[in-house]
Amino acid sequence: MSKGYWVARVDVTDPEKYKTYITANAAAFAKYGARFLVRSGAYEAVEGTARSRNVVIEFPSYQAALECWNSAEYQAARDCRVGAATADVIVIEGYDGGQPG
Repeated sequence: MSKGYWVARVDVTDPEKYKTYITANAAAFAKYGARFLVRSGAYEAVEGTARSRNVVIEFPSYQAALECWNSAEYQAARDCRVGAATADVIVIEGYDGGQPG
């Protein structure tokens, strides 16, 4: 079974309010087995546009990633982000096929 991922690009506009979102999303992430792979580290936009924060969150499965997004726990946390940040988020299935080489 392929893992699932959230890939998010975020511009925080209200850092204090955004802290509320970070606290609120912890319950949903714990419930659905989320693990941060990327969380606002150094980056270089080598092509295209970028936002100030980049996040990649891994889930045990694509289904778990979708369930987390749609959960009441996460939607309540997401409401805390409204007005604190602009975000682009995708939920995507991981790849388990062959690799180059």
